[in-house]
Amino acid sequence: MSTPHIAAEPGDFAPAVLMPGDPKRAQRIAETILDSPRLVTDVRGMLGFTGTVDGQPLSVMGSGMGQPSATIYVTELMKFFDVHRVIRVGTCGGISPKVHVGDTIVAIGAHTDSAMNQLRIPGVNFSAVASFNLARAAVEAATEDDTVHVGTIISRDHFYFAPDGQTQRLADYGVLGVDMEAAAMYGVAAECGREALTVLTCSDHLLDSSSDMTAQERETQFETTLRLAVAAALS
Repeated sequence: MSTPHIAAEPGDFAPAVLMPGDPKRAQRIAETILDSPRLVTDVRGMLGFTGTVDGQPLSVMGSGMGQPSATIYVTELMKFFDVHRVIRVGTCGGISPKVHVGDTIVAIGAHTDSAMNQLRIPGVNFSAVASFNLARAAVEAATEDDTVHVGTIISRDHFYFAPDGQTQRLADYGVLGVDMEAAAMYGVAAECGREALTVLTCSDHLLDSSSDMTAQERETQFETTLRLAVAAALS
């Protein structure tokens, strides 16, 4: 049963889906970790693959950039393809001084400047939080790795704009990093009674740009992030 944005049949997707933003990264992940990956959708160039890891079914699909795009794909996966778990595997900008470029963030909650979740429950400031079970599995897989950080992030609508002083204030409140998808994905999971988690590689730092990754490094240096995401997906 196809949807407007996913051309697949019932059963084509596994119960758990890893979801990077970039469809090319989705293909790279699928070819790296899945046994016998097969392409199950390619509408609008948004590639989705299904295979197995250690005998367990697992899918990988891109989400595109930004909360509206991610919301479309997560909604269709959960409502029409019976996906129970979506784990975002992406990159982020660091905010906290505790986070360094190359580190991994397990995002247990996502603040946002977006209106994506504001209309969900009128009169309520919706709390966009990850699945505890998925987060616990990811953290347990990290053992005592001091490059893995657990806490909140912010999902922004703007990539190139932020109000003066806001980033520093977020750092003051312990926010670890910034992405553009997590908060809305957590909202969809709550709506659907399903589970979501975001695990991110810090590719640059908003308050210290001296060690930002190159474009090539952004595509290849996410081994820890991917390992924790797979652990959560298959837990």
